[in-house]
Amino acid sequence: MYKLISAKILELHSKQAPATGIGLFRIFYGLITLQEIIFLLYFNHLIFDPIPYIDVEFPMIPFFLCLWGVIAAFIVIGYRYQFAITCNYIIWIVFVNFTPMQRDFDGGFDLFMIGTGFFLLFMPGDQAFSIDNLRRKLSTPFAHYNTYPKPTVSTLAYTLPVAICLGFLYFDSAIHKMFAEHWRNGLGAWLPSTQPYYVSAIDMSPLLNNKPLQYILGYTILIFQFTFIFFFNRRQLRIVYLLVGLGLHLGITLSFNIYPFGLGMLCFYTLLIPFKWWRCIARLITAKEPALTVFYDQLCPLCNRTVLTLNHFDLFSRIDFKSAQEHASHYPELASINKETLLTDLYALDCTGRIYSGVGTYCQIFKKMRYLFPIGMILSLPGIHQLALKKYRSIADTRTRIPCTSTCIIPQAMPDTTFYQIFFERLASQKPNAFSRRLAKILLAIFILQLNSSIHYGLIYRLNADSPQSPLSQASNAVLMASQTFLGITPHALYLHDHFEGYDHILAITYTEQNGTEHWLPFVNEQGRLLAPNWGRVHSMWANIAITPNIDNKRLHKFIMKVTAFWGQKINLNLDKVVFNIKLKKINAPSFWVHDQLHLNFTSPWITIGTAKWTDQQISFDLPDNINKL
Repeated sequence: MYKLISAKILELHSKQAPATGIGLFRIFYGLITLQEIIFLLYFNHLIFDPIPYIDVEFPMIPFFLCLWGVIAAFIVIGYRYQFAITCNYIIWIVFVNFTPMQRDFDGGFDLFMIGTGFFLLFMPGDQAFSIDNLRRKLSTPFAHYNTYPKPTVSTLAYTLPVAICLGFLYFDSAIHKMFAEHWRNGLGAWLPSTQPYYVSAIDMSPLLNNKPLQYILGYTILIFQFTFIFFFNRRQLRIVYLLVGLGLHLGITLSFNIYPFGLGMLCFYTLLIPFKWWRCIARLITAKEPALTVFYDQLCPLCNRTVLTLNHFDLFSRIDFKSAQEHASHYPELASINKETLLTDLYALDCTGRIYSGVGTYCQIFKKMRYLFPIGMILSLPGIHQLALKKYRSIADTRTRIPCTSTCIIPQAMPDTTFYQIFFERLASQKPNAFSRRLAKILLAIFILQLNSSIHYGLIYRLNADSPQSPLSQASNAVLMASQTFLGITPHALYLHDHFEGYDHILAITYTEQNGTEHWLPFVNEQGRLLAPNWGRVHSMWANIAITPNIDNKRLHKFIMKVTAFWGQKINLNLDKVVFNIKLKKINAPSFWVHDQLHLNFTSPWITIGTAKWTDQQISFDLPDNINKL
C-alpha cells in the first residue's frame, strides 16, 4: 500500500492543471470565513458573554474578530497568502479551544474549517486571482504582460484535499448512518427536513411529500458517501460525483438552517470540476476581439506597472495594451497626434475609432472590463472627474522615464516562498523519490488518525464493545483530541437516531409586556422555526444542546438566560418590565415516512409551561422540574 501511494503521488504531481479551481477555492473559503466572522460579531454577546450585555467576560473579542476579518479579507484577495492563511489557521484553533464556541455553539463547522485551513497551508492558493501574483509581476516593471504564462499547478494540489477532507468525512459519516434506523429506511434526508428547528424559510413540502423521491435521495446519499473516496477521481465518474455532491450540499444550504456547513462543503467542489471545463470556460468568457486598445510608454516604469496591474484585473481579456513606440504608427487614427504628445498620456482607441486620453482612458478601461463598470461611471461623474484629472496630471507630468535595454524584458519575479513552493515544487524537483516517500508517510499517518476516529466512535462505541475506562480507549481519545484540535478530524454523526429518538417536544419563548400584550421573541416563531439570523451555530446551541430528547434543566436555564438577555437588548426591552413565557409544543420524528409531516409539526399547538423573570440583572425561573415528562 505504501509503495502504491508513493507511486500515485509521483504520477499526480507530474501532471499540471490550471490554477483556476484552487484560486476560486481560496476565495470561497475566505468569503465563508468572513461571513462567519460577521456572524460572530453580531452574536458576540450571546456567544462570548456569560450573561449577554450584563457580564462581559471578553471585552476585546470584537477587536480580535476585526483583526481576523482583515486576515480573511487578505485570503479572499490573495494578499500575503502564506502569512494570512497561517494566521487564519491559528485563530480558528484559538477561538474554538479557548472560547465557548466549541462547547456551546458548535455544529461541526469549526473543525471542518480547521481541517480545510490546514490543507490550504500547503496549497498554491496564490497562483490565481491573487494580489500576490500581481506583486510578483510588478517586481519586473518592464516585463510585458504577455511574457507571463497562465499559472499551472500540480494535480496533487487538487486531489489530496478532496480525498481527505471530503472522502474521509463522507466515509466516516456513512459508517455512523448505518446505525440509524431512518437512514437504513432511506429517510435520512427526509426526517431532519420535517423538524421545525432544522428547516430554513423555504418550504420543501412538495419534495418531502414525494415518497419515492425521498427514498431515492436517502439511498443515493448513502451510496455516494460510501463510494466517494474510491471513485471520485476516476475520469468517467468525476462528473457524476461532482453533480451529485453539488446537489446534495446545495440542498443542505437551501433547505436547512446550517448554511455555513453547506457552503463550506460546496466550496470543495471547485476542486472537483474537470480541468477541461476550466479551459472551456476561459475560452467562453475571453473576448474574441479587444474592445479597447491602450497605448503606453514602454520606457516609463510607472506606465509598465500600471499596464501590468490593469491587465491583471482584465479577467475577460477585453483590453489590449500596446507599446506606443512600437505600434502607434500602425494605427491611422493616431496619425494626427504628435509622437511626444502620445507618450505624455495613456491613450486608448475603441472599436469605433474614437480616441481617449488620460482619465478618459481609465474610465473606458473600467467600463470595458464589464465587472468594473461602476468604477468607470463614478470616475466620469462631475466633480470626481475634475479631481481625478488634477491628480492624474500631477502624477503624469512628474513621472520618470529611463532607457531600457533588451534585458529589461526578461521577467525576474520575486521568489515564491509559500509552503507549496518549498515542500512540493522545490523538493519534488530536486529529490522526487524522497518527496513521494515522505508525503506517503504523512498521508498514511493522517489515514491512521482518521481510522482511529471512525473505528472508535463509528464501530466500537456504537457496538459497546469497549469500556471507556480501558487503557486502549483512553489512548484512542487522547490521539483523537490532538487530531481533532489540529486537523479537524472528528466523528461525523450528525442527525442520527441518537439525536432524534425521543425528540418529541420543542420550546419557544414569548414575552408579555405590562399591559398584557404578548409577543414572540425574534428567535423561534409560531411554527417552531428558528428565525434568521439565529442559524448556524446559534441554531446548534438551541436545537442540539439546550433542547434534546432528555432536557437538562440547568443547561436549559443557562440558554434561556442568554437568549432573553441578548434579544431583550437587541429589541430594546426593559428586562425588569416584561415576563418571558416558555412555551412547549409536541412534535413527531418518525423513522418511517408520513405524509405532510413538516406541516403537522408546524401546526401542533403550543402550551405555556413556565416563565422567566429578570429582576436587577438576575433571572428567576418558574419551570417544571422534569420537562421531559410533559
